Amino acid sequence: MRQSTALLTGTLLFCLTMNALPQDTTVSGTLVDLACYTQNKDNTGNHHVRMGYTCAQACAREGFEVGLLTTDGKVYHLRGAVTAHSNARLVPYMASAVWISGHVSELGGQMYLTSDTVRPEQHP
Repeated sequence: MRQSTALLTGTLLFCLTMNALPQDTTVSGTLVDLACYTQNKDNTGNHHVRMGYTCAQACAREGFEVGLLTTDGKVYHLRGAVTAHSNARLVPYMASAVWISGHVSELGGQMYLTSDTVRPEQHP
C-alpha cells in the first residue's frame, strides 16, 4: 500500500512539474522598443513621433528592452542570448516581422520569451 501511494504521489508530482517547466514554442510578431511602446501603443515602427526616424533601432542599440508584439496584441519581453551585446541580433530587425523560438514563461502578468535566435518572417 505504501509503495503504491508513493508511486502515485511521485507520478503526480512529476506531471505537475512537467507542466510548470517553460516550454519551447515559436512566436511571430513585430519587434518593438518597449520603452516607447509602453508610452504610446502607436510606437510600433522604427519612427516614433517626436523621437526621430530610427528611434526603435537607437533605443535597442542602447540596450533598452525589446519586445515581440504579436498580431493578437500580446507582448513578449525578450530575454536570453538574443538580447546580448545591447540587442545586437535584434537591432537590424526592429519594427520588422520576425520569428523567435524559445522558452515562454509568465511572471507577474508579463509574458517572457527566452531565446538565442531571431529570424525574419519570409513573405511569399
